[in-house]
Amino acid sequence: MNFQSLGLSRLLKLEGMVVAFLLGGFCTQLMAGSQDSVQNPAQGSVQTPAQGSVQYPAQGYSQHAKAQRLMDEMVEQHQFKREELEAWFAQAERKQNILDAISRPAEKTLTWGQYRNIFLKDSRIQKGVEFWRQNREALEAAENKYGVPPAVVVAIIGVETRYGQHKGKHRVLDALSTLAFDYPRRSKFFTKELKQFLLLAREQQRDPLSLNGSYAGAMGYGQFMPSSYRAYATDFDGDGFVDIWNNPVDAIGSVANYFARHGWRRGESVVHRVNPAEDYEASVLNRSLKPSETIASLGQKGFRTEQILPPQASATAMRLRGEQGDEYWVGLKNFYVITRYNHSRLYAMAVYQLSQKIEQAASEMQSQVLTAAPLNH
Repeated sequence: MNFQSLGLSRLLKLEGMVVAFLLGGFCTQLMAGSQDSVQNPAQGSVQTPAQGSVQYPAQGYSQHAKAQRLMDEMVEQHQFKREELEAWFAQAERKQNILDAISRPAEKTLTWGQYRNIFLKDSRIQKGVEFWRQNREALEAAENKYGVPPAVVVAIIGVETRYGQHKGKHRVLDALSTLAFDYPRRSKFFTKELKQFLLLAREQQRDPLSLNGSYAGAMGYGQFMPSSYRAYATDFDGDGFVDIWNNPVDAIGSVANYFARHGWRRGESVVHRVNPAEDYEASVLNRSLKPSETIASLGQKGFRTEQILPPQASATAMRLRGEQGDEYWVGLKNFYVITRYNHSRLYAMAVYQLSQKIEQAASEMQSQVLTAAPLNH
């Protein structure tokens, strides 16, 4: 389906749905990060409102039964001060717009053709080339250390936050409290993330009320959830402070580290388009994100790649509805790794194709520069 036929209002609605979904933190299902004003740890410790000095809003969570249990755990297991926790949760607000947003995940409503058109726009490609140019040294260092190509790291950050331009405007404490205490379907997951967030804020000596992110508590350039921030974020520039909110170098290293820790294979391909045989076995299509077949077994079932690939390589077969009809693809281990960042075929395919477009545009730009350079005689 062509977006032009949808009309401007429909296009804007679809794009807004996807951006909202991605900023919901399902990018990794565990990942994290964004903040508008960050206090450097060197500038002092977290400031907690003095008792009695602040009039807390009625919608605060400090008296909520689930919040009380969480505070008990944080005091007993992690030696938090009860009065600090109560002060923070008294100011944490229930956000109905967050509950509304998480109840309608956009990726389940869009076809691949619609989804692709949102992320593979010329403006996102060109901004990706510029981000690559500005951070070339860090991207090359990340590739050397972790084996993840620069274009893939750039594409992740481009899809997640448009290269840091849209990191989310919700207070993370509001988002995680709302979902932990008032969203029963995922309460267990978000309660865990809320605990991780409090630990993260303490480790980095930051006021939990000052940190912003997505409606699901994802933060920074790469939208890490708190547990992933603590597990995978890295001080890639060596300044002694892990900051993926405002430091693109740390963000680049952290995304690459996440991929490496989830099994990215250096130098291997990601996904291949195929023309299935007429008698292909449809039962293997979209069976699971995790590869459950091999290149050899898929070939026997009607999905033979034009490229010569190791017969025993793990693989999965996919059918996606593109603009011109059904598309058939064979994803390899590295495609699966991208889905560990966001559990979606559409997401992984968008990241992959955006990375290819960015790499192609960067190569063409470099060729133009070389061609235009004067010859020395």
